[in-house]
Amino acid sequence: MGDHSSIQWTEATWNPIVGCTHVSEGCDHCYAARETSGRLSRHPAYAGLAVAGRFTGEVRLLPERLDQPLRWRKPRLIFVNSMSDLFHDGVPDEYVAKVFAVMAESPWHTFQVLTKRPGRMASLLNRPEFPKLVDRAVCEFPDLGYPLRENGWLGEWPLPNVWLGTSVETQKWANVRVPKLVETPAVVRFLSCEPLLGPLELTEWLDPDDPDADCEKCGQEWWARFGGHPVLDEENDDTGEWCPGPMRRHSGLHWIIVGGESGPQHRPMDRKWAQSLLGQAQTGRVAFFFKQWGGRTPKAGGRELDGRTWDEMPTTTGGASGLQPADQEDHP
Repeated sequence: MGDHSSIQWTEATWNPIVGCTHVSEGCDHCYAARETSGRLSRHPAYAGLAVAGRFTGEVRLLPERLDQPLRWRKPRLIFVNSMSDLFHDGVPDEYVAKVFAVMAESPWHTFQVLTKRPGRMASLLNRPEFPKLVDRAVCEFPDLGYPLRENGWLGEWPLPNVWLGTSVETQKWANVRVPKLVETPAVVRFLSCEPLLGPLELTEWLDPDDPDADCEKCGQEWWARFGGHPVLDEENDDTGEWCPGPMRRHSGLHWIIVGGESGPQHRPMDRKWAQSLLGQAQTGRVAFFFKQWGGRTPKAGGRELDGRTWDEMPTTTGGASGLQPADQEDHP
């Protein structure tokens, strides 16, 4: 954990929250719960959060870790909450806003937020008041030796350096979680199909973004793709009102990660399941990342699928944009 990671699709992990709750069969052999009840069990931040490889349900906020990415001056891909879930019910809205404030104030990084609770994510991030919570949180950070935006943020929404994803292990959970993900405002939406426990059919969500999508409720095009928009008058001036109407069509997915389960109780992944997802990604022009076959250890089965490795990443104009402080040295 920290400013380096062995997870192939990221470069660093950031855990301002630890602890979680079992929600589906993909959690049965959770690596985070296994680590928390094992080698991390004596660490003060993790003590008591998991027993025998299963989380107790307690979630612990660690505000002292919030500013870590602001001190990492070299641009990184950062996996947010690899040891928890940002959208767990135990995390207050105001604390989620603080996490987003840090991401807003470190545009030289790209953040990857992965959740098994996309329903709450969609609900919270579509609220017009949530960016205002983020703005207020920006003003609360102490002096770190370089200027933050003293008058708040009030910047671009959705954040251009934040990718949002959900985990799906079976078709049942794809049907539940993916519709919520595609309702969420994001520059990149991705799936982590790990551990992949059955075949998945994702075709209906692989349509690319439609720049002409309009609002189902009022017909306006402005910002409708972001899950809500200001109401404009005939002169295209903002009336001060907000329409929460949904888009007419899905916004689409941009990235699929596939991986088999690893660990002493790993469940096998069928080759046909992985090959099917590769084919769907190629047809839908979606980036495909094959993480591992799995086995007793993550490296046991290797990473090759159909004779090669697949390390594709989504393309986006946001994130890792080169915007960074002049001083490139990390601060402790």
